[in-house]
Amino acid sequence: MAKTRSGGGLTRTQQAAKFLGVSVLSGAVLAGIALPAAGALGLAAKGTVEGFDTIPANLKRPPLSQRTTILDSQGGKIATVFSRDRTVVELKDISPYMQKAIVAIEDNRYYEHGAVDMKGILRALNRNVQAGGAAQGASTLTQQYVKNVFVEEAGDDPDKVAQATQQTLGRKIRELKYAIQVEKELGKKRILENYLNITFFGQQAYGVEAASQRYFSKHAKDLKLEEAALLAGLVQSPTRYDPVNDSAEATKRRNIVLQRMADIREISPAEAARAKAAPLKLNVSKPKNGCITAVSGAGFFCDYVREIFLNDPVFGKTKEDRAKVWNQGGLTVRTTLDPKAQKSTQASIKDHVYKSDKVATAVTLVEPGSGKVLAMGQSKPYGFGNNETQINYSVDKNMGGSNFGFPTGSTFKPFLTAAALEEGRPPTQTYPSPYQMPYPARIATCSGKPWVNLGNQKLENENEKEVGPYPLREAMNMSVNTYFVQMLEDIGMCPVSKMSERLGLIQGHGKKIPEEPSSLTLGSNGISPLRMASAYAAFANRGTYCTPIAIESITGPGQKSLPVPKTTCTAAMAEQTADTVNTLLRGVVDSGTGQQAGLQSGRDNAGKTGTTDERKNAWFVGYTPNLSGAVWVGSPTQRIKMENITIGGKYEAKVFGGQVPGPIWKDAMSGALDGKESPRFNTIDIPEPQKDPQKDKDKGRDKNDKNKDRDKNRPGNGDNKPPGRDPGDGDGDGGWPGDIFDGGGFP
Repeated sequence: MAKTRSGGGLTRTQQAAKFLGVSVLSGAVLAGIALPAAGALGLAAKGTVEGFDTIPANLKRPPLSQRTTILDSQGGKIATVFSRDRTVVELKDISPYMQKAIVAIEDNRYYEHGAVDMKGILRALNRNVQAGGAAQGASTLTQQYVKNVFVEEAGDDPDKVAQATQQTLGRKIRELKYAIQVEKELGKKRILENYLNITFFGQQAYGVEAASQRYFSKHAKDLKLEEAALLAGLVQSPTRYDPVNDSAEATKRRNIVLQRMADIREISPAEAARAKAAPLKLNVSKPKNGCITAVSGAGFFCDYVREIFLNDPVFGKTKEDRAKVWNQGGLTVRTTLDPKAQKSTQASIKDHVYKSDKVATAVTLVEPGSGKVLAMGQSKPYGFGNNETQINYSVDKNMGGSNFGFPTGSTFKPFLTAAALEEGRPPTQTYPSPYQMPYPARIATCSGKPWVNLGNQKLENENEKEVGPYPLREAMNMSVNTYFVQMLEDIGMCPVSKMSERLGLIQGHGKKIPEEPSSLTLGSNGISPLRMASAYAAFANRGTYCTPIAIESITGPGQKSLPVPKTTCTAAMAEQTADTVNTLLRGVVDSGTGQQAGLQSGRDNAGKTGTTDERKNAWFVGYTPNLSGAVWVGSPTQRIKMENITIGGKYEAKVFGGQVPGPIWKDAMSGALDGKESPRFNTIDIPEPQKDPQKDKDKGRDKNDKNKDRDKNRPGNGDNKPPGRDPGDGDGDGGWPGDIFDGGGFP
């Protein structure tokens, strides 16, 4: 009967026997020694040898996860992202002191034994018996490396990590067999190099290069003796010996390493003494990880790049495959972001809308003809604090954006106009355009089943003086609602729906824009600024729409190039149609509702204003031949009415698309285009209609009263919609599905 201690545990003799049984068994298996098949130990040995033979001999070594660097189009760093902060370096780029220190403290007979150190096992056995417990382990550097490979392969999966680190005989035996393989395949120097690159040194630093940067802000090749000894001492317990939080414990551990180095004659006693006397002299660099560290307010663009990688099949068949590549890192991602355009955009946002304001703004700039996203910013910074958010107001929900996008108001009217021109309507097209009218009784749709005005819905223009007939140019300049609804009745909804699809326009939650008059005329559905900027870029590109792209190239570990998504450019309309729209929208910034947005210095520019019911959203979307930009200002929750409100330190009685978004667009575009060529639009001649002298006289008399009329509780850019179409009003009358943060509403 076995003797036990008073506490119920095994005696020292029994502990020694157990340790000896496991250790000798392991050593015997590795050495190919046959143990006696008699007694319990012999049976265990026999069974273990059989199990040992069934373990696959090929250790799969996953690529080490490293940091990924995201660059702008000029090669400047936007941000560094990583799941594990690691930079893999070769052995020649690691200080000789570091190499000697880690061997001295972790496996001082490393160059003398094979995968298993039998002398080390016996020494550990003896010390553990004397201590009455596990005072010293016996794993070699090779075995530790194999264990770290298992942990690395487990990633962030807690169950897999637990399996990789569980203290069982089976795991130990498997680890030993793989250690033999690694010794044969790699050799001592390569194993040491791999070990120093995979090991965790605390403070989020994986590998010696990251650790050297974290604690001393220098490369691993430049580590001094005392610095190397400090890092080597961390491996046993990065938390206990953390020099940032406990310098005394860290110093004690460092000095133990130095003494061990002196004991095995890697350094002289004098060197050890001098190093022990040296202060720690930390020069800590805090870990900088993630899009929250992005420069020039590019955190949302950085996050958009990550979302592209995780969602585009070009980077892997499944989302899990793509996430694995992203988390392994080691990538250099060169993006389309123009640093000049980004700085200009962020400066304009900062000047016009404060992060503490009740409302927010989002701005996106896109290059016509290439689809390149050149800038992306918003007034609520990327982050987790007050007045910060991680929701990217510029993109769709599936890319980290708002739940629905934001209603666009009259900025949708140019798409209807393009569809009408494609259907053969002339640029001089005139409609009666009364001040107020019911929606048409029926309007044709793509399905063949017409939309029917069952609720006798009505709409009206901005003010009572806006009474037709109007030609297209004037109707566009003034954003006359009734004109465009009559245009929709004339051509039907299907041409507009198809034009929207060709321009890449969908709602923020990914669904098609419904075939309804308010949707296809007055912009009552939510669309993201990125999609609006890209669609308007097609006008600038003479009718050719290019899908937006944000990544130019990716280089992986070993300088291997990865495929990246390419833009797809297709003709959305005839060149003549685009040229006509450009001519019309030039009038909006020259003499229409967008005058405050017009660019100076003779640049050709065009655009359209938009404001939605109760002024919860205001837009300006405009472009030059070489740059397109969309600006949204409004309530992310769709709860704030922009009346009697202060935005950017300026009081606004009522917000209009040309009044707040327009100047933001103007300043962002001006800075982005500074120093760049100034191409011209291909315009067409649109004959002026015969004038009605009495009507012109009335308009002249009423011009000074226009601002008074704007004070009525209606949108200021002709963006009224019929009752029950107020997005986000939460009254259950057919508007947006709620307006709450979580669930069905806006973010």
